Order: sequence, then C-alpha cells, then structure tokens
Amino acid sequence: MSERRQLNNVVGWLGIFLQILLLTECAVTKKRFTVKDSKDLKKFPPVQFYRQKDHVVVDNGLVKVTVSVPGGTVTGIEYNGIPNLLETRNKETNRGYWDVVWKFPDHSAFVEKLEGTSFDVITEEDSGVELSFTITYDNSINSPQLPLNIDKRFILLRGHNGFYTYAIFERLEGWPALDVSQTRAVFKLEEKLFQYMAISDKRQRIMPTLEDRERGKTLAYPEAVLLTNPANHSLKVEVDDKYQYSSDVKDTRVHGWICTNPPTGFWMIIPSNEFRIGGPMKQELTSQAGATTISSFHTNHYAGEDMRQQFRDGEPWKKVYGPVFVYLNSVPESGDPDSLWEDAKQQMLQETENWPYDFPRSEDYLSADQRGSVSGRLIVRDTGKNQDLKNGSLAYVGLALPGNAGSWQMENKGYQFWTQADNNGNFSIENVLPGNYSLYAWVPGCIGDYKYDSYIIISPRTRITLDNVIYEPPRNGPTLWEIGIPDRTAIEFFVPDPSPRFTNPLYLAYEKFRQYGLWDRYSEIYPDHDLVFTVGDSNYETDWFYAQVNRNIGNHTYIPTTWQIAFDLQNIDESATYTLQLALASSTGAALQVRINDPNARNPIFNKGLIGKDNAIARHGIHGLYRLYSIEVSGSQLVRGRNSIFLTQSRNSFPWEGIMYDYIRLEGPPQDN
Repeated sequence: MSERRQLNNVVGWLGIFLQILLLTECAVTKKRFTVKDSKDLKKFPPVQFYRQKDHVVVDNGLVKVTVSVPGGTVTGIEYNGIPNLLETRNKETNRGYWDVVWKFPDHSAFVEKLEGTSFDVITEEDSGVELSFTITYDNSINSPQLPLNIDKRFILLRGHNGFYTYAIFERLEGWPALDVSQTRAVFKLEEKLFQYMAISDKRQRIMPTLEDRERGKTLAYPEAVLLTNPANHSLKVEVDDKYQYSSDVKDTRVHGWICTNPPTGFWMIIPSNEFRIGGPMKQELTSQAGATTISSFHTNHYAGEDMRQQFRDGEPWKKVYGPVFVYLNSVPESGDPDSLWEDAKQQMLQETENWPYDFPRSEDYLSADQRGSVSGRLIVRDTGKNQDLKNGSLAYVGLALPGNAGSWQMENKGYQFWTQADNNGNFSIENVLPGNYSLYAWVPGCIGDYKYDSYIIISPRTRITLDNVIYEPPRNGPTLWEIGIPDRTAIEFFVPDPSPRFTNPLYLAYEKFRQYGLWDRYSEIYPDHDLVFTVGDSNYETDWFYAQVNRNIGNHTYIPTTWQIAFDLQNIDESATYTLQLALASSTGAALQVRINDPNARNPIFNKGLIGKDNAIARHGIHGLYRLYSIEVSGSQLVRGRNSIFLTQSRNSFPWEGIMYDYIRLEGPPQDN
C-alpha cells in the first residue's frame, strides 16, 4: 500500500472518529415532541399506548400501529377502516421489518431480520410515543452473532397520518471484523388491496402479485420473470423484474402503493439522503411486486462488492439511519385515487422542509441547532476551450468523509450532504452534522471530479462561506472530436426497442433502457459485424449502442466485441502526444483494450482488466459507477487522413458483461497559452 493511500485511510478513520466524538459531545438532554407544521393538534385525540401479551399498540386516532415485543417488527397497521394494511398471510416477522445482509470475512453471508431482544418506552406523552427495540452484541456467545448494537425506534405523533422509524447502529472498539452489504426497512402490504404502484409521475402501474410470479417463467436470472398466467390477464406475457423500478437516490424521496377500495395510499417518504451512501446518483430499489415497499439505506446495488461496509482491526463506528416516514392518506370513496399520489408528493416536500426533525429522542440524532452549513460558488475553467471562467451551472456539490476526488461514490460508512447549484453555480449545503469532511463536486457537461483542497470542519451553528471554488476539468489539448454528453450516464445513446417477447409496457416510450434483455438486441442489430462509428457522419443518438456487450452467436455462446471509431485528421504532429478522454458510465466484469489503427495490434495503448461489477446492464440501469481514463496517444501512431480507434471488451463469461460509455473525446497536443 502506498504512503498516500495509507494517509487517506488514516484521514478517513479520523473523520469517522471526529464525527462520533462531536455527535456525542453535541448530544442534548431530553427533548419534547413538537411539530413544525401549522396544524391545530388540539382537535386530534392524544396518542394512546397500551401493551398486549406479545405486542404493543400505539394509536393516535388516525393510525393504529401494532409492534411485536421485544422483536420490534410491525405486525399491523390499521387505517381508513382497513383492519390491517399489511399482508396477514405472511408471518408476523415478514410484514414490517428491518434487515441486514452481513458476514464475517471469508464466510458465507447471513440475511438477518433485526429482531430486538429488549424493549423500552422512550417516551409516552399525549403529543407522541417513541418506542425502542434493541439488539446488544454479546461477545461471550460462541454462535454466529452480528457484532453490532442496534437500537430500532418507532415514533407516532399526534395528528400525523403515519409513523416514523429510524435506527442507531453501533460497533465498539475491538469487536470482530465484519462485512455488511445491505441495510433496509421493508413493508409488505395486503396484495388484494394494494395493486397499483407509484414511483414517479411517469412510473406508475398495476403490478403483478407474488403468485403471478411463481406461476411465471424465470428468465436469465431469478429476479426477471415472464408472466404466463397472471390473475389479471392484462399483464400476461409481460416481464416483471424488481430492478426495473430502481431509481437514483436524488430522485427517490417518495414511492408506494394505492388501494382503490377504499381509496388509500401507503407511502415511504425519505426526507433526507444524508444517511444513505454513494452520493446522489447511487441507485436503489424502491417498491416492487408483492405490494412491497423498501427504504434502502445501504446496498451494493449498481456498485458491486466494493460498496460493502468492511470493518477491520476492531474499528468502532456509529451511524443513525433515518428517520423515514411511513405516510398514509385517503380520499372519500367518491374521490379520485390518483390524487393520493399528488398528496404524497406534497407531504414529501413538507417532510423535507421539516428536516432535521426536532422530535426524535435519541441523543445520537441531532437537531438543526446542533448542525452547520457551508456555501459558496463553483466556477469552471476549461482551459481547452478558453481561459474565461464560466458558472458551474447545476453542479452537484457535496460533503462526505475525506478521500480522493470522486471517492464519495464508494464511501459507505459516514454521512453525505449534497445539493445542486443554481444556474450561476451558487450552492448552499445546510444542516450538516458536525465532523471533518471533504468538499466534492461534479458538473454536468464536464468530465472528471472536483475536490476542494482543504478539509471542511463543521461545528454546531457554524456557517462557512467559501470563496469562489474553481474547477479545472481534465484536459490536455483542444477537442478534435467528441462522442456523447458528459453527464455520467449513457442516456443520450441509442437504446433499442425490446424484443416483443419481453416487454414491460410502462417503458415502451419512456426510459426504454429499463426493458429486459436489451443486451441480446445488440446481436440482432449487429449479427455479423460490430459497431462502426464515423465521426462527422454518424449520430451518437442513433448509431452508438448504449452498451458495449458481447455478441450472442447462438447456443448460449457469447463472444467479445470490438467497436471502431473512424475519424479523419489532416495535420499530424508525430512528435506530440494526443489524449483520448474515455469516461465510463458503467462497467460489469469488463476488460477494455484500446488500439490505434490496428485492431490486432499485440500491445494495445490501453489495457484495463476487470473494470467494475456494478451490473447495471442486467439490472436495467443507464449508469453505474463513473470512471474516467485519460489515455495518451502518440502522434506517431496517427496518420494523415482516415484513422481508427478500436475499443475491445475482451471478456465473455456471461451475456451482460460490458461497458456503458458516458463520453469520449480526442484531444490534440497541448497548446501554448
């Protein structure tokens, strides 16, 4: 390990320790339940709490929630005259729960539902009730045991149509090594009632049931099923796959389900992304078949095993996940069920405005007056275009644990705070937890990642204002040609229509990349030869396939592919160095080789083996993890007139091995200013 990498690791650990220390020092004494909206709560009945044999019940007159004791799983939600919104055919432990996927290093993984072993009433007031269900690690037990202390909380407030849940995860110093690859909260609704799912304004539809999937035909992997005999015959011969309903974190603040009789909505509202991982473009599951709604806090999805939380050498750690809000709404039977989605969006905006909340009682959850902020203006200087400064319009700017530029994509233990700059590049990051951070950014329309030179140290009530922050995107010379748009996705490239045998009607005219089996469409479009793109003649919107995948030659056999970029140069400086800027939007088990003017050259000018495992191609994404390679091209390898760059993806173990390109640019030799 290099000295620089060792230093970065030390700085990252120090950042975590400082966060824990400051969060502890900033913890306040007992809080009282308050709300930030203008409701007249006196017209609502006080919150009631009572205990049954193996359950506790909290009831605010609008919502009644039943939770198992001491496990802390939600077994019942009564609302709008429906005795239980959750699927009563399921075991009580499989209705509303938190779970993790974890393992000891070099061992098999466990999928563990977080069943508490002790229960406590944190507060019981007319204005609200907060319950705690804890799991305590006992290192004297020899059987496999998750080495974490976990405190699961549930809050029901007076006059609120729903309840909040959050959890505090903690490791103490000296505990065993641990890998965690998933942390989430899950709710499984009554399928007979909840059949209509809504994720966004355009992504809404009637969904199949689990029984429909069981009667269907499994396709290339278990998650993808062809519906052959669904109870609702209008769904016949459609493909269902939970990954078709994934979404970027930045676009996933509310999703859920609608029951039409009586008109009732069940929504997962995520008021902040500070406790999620991987930055604003990390993709996560949302809602899916089986009337299931998920709040994903940490997963490997669309990133790969490198996103696993790895705790080694007795590393201590603490993090608060949530709170998230389970929101319920309704309209009269004569009302429009579609209005439930619009109301849920408005409630999401209200919850976001109210963040951070002032009612959670855990001392590890800090309120607004215990947080700080940082603001500034991002300016871009692209030296290859001109020396003028331009605004970092709509840049994504964020704080995350210290690391290298772009390391926030894989950061998975700390908190992240992101905002999008305005058209002038102005940004303000509010409600930041105390700690030591790096300031990161990336700008749509520019390649590369930005990192501010100094650390940002946030203390309670501090407001840091930075001078103009100047980002110089990677560039070594003027642009000779370019393909695509540098936006970290492949959305601008050609996405084919799906095979008529494998369609999801929701995506026939919108986000076609979410259709199943598009990797095999490449072989149908290019059955005998690979893609050739001619600069100046070809159009990347119609002539550049969205993913470089293997070609299917039949009998479940796939072969590598080589794409060709043909371009003309009239003037060549053989003694100079040109640069190929190659930005990837995704890579799954790929090995990329780049050759100039000879596709069979023994020694490629660039040879990168096994790039990434984000699996975005199979999981219907249009991006995974972003990577940028600046490749030197000797002028002696170029010729006057027609030239070609050959891009070979050389691995062919399975169909969806491949690469999505974000943007490709050939730069001329550096020019004197």
